[in-house]
Amino acid sequence: MDIVIDFDGTCVTHNYPDIGKEIGATPVLRELVDAGHRLILFTMRCNDKKKKNSTLDAALAWFHERDIPLYGVQVNPGQKLWTLSPKAYGDLYIDDTALGCPLIFPEEAPPYVDWREVRRILATMEVLP
Repeated sequence: MDIVIDFDGTCVTHNYPDIGKEIGATPVLRELVDAGHRLILFTMRCNDKKKKNSTLDAALAWFHERDIPLYGVQVNPGQKLWTLSPKAYGDLYIDDTALGCPLIFPEEAPPYVDWREVRRILATMEVLP
C-alpha cells in the first residue's frame, strides 16, 4: 500500500515551525515500512528559499534520524504516469484532521494522533499483522 501521512499533529505534537514531541508514530511507521508499505509525506511544511532553515527539511530530518524511508514527499512518484494533480495519491491517509482518525485531546494543546489506536486499526484492516 501507498500510505500518505501528515506530519504536525500526526507524527509529532503540534509545535510548528519547530518539531513537536514524540507521540508514538516511530515504531508504527517503521513497522509499516518493514511490512512492505510505502510512506508518502504530505504536509503543509515547505521549503522557503528565502529562509535559511526550511520547515520541510526539518520534517525530513525527523524521518531520516529515525531511519524511516519515504517513498515520496508531497507527491506519490508513481502518479505522474496518469495524472497532473498536486494531491498525493495513496491507498490510505493518516492525518490528524481526517474524519475518523483516532486522536488524543490534551487539556491545553491541539489534539494529535493516537498511534496505539492507529496500530490497532491497521491490524484489524490486516495492513499490519
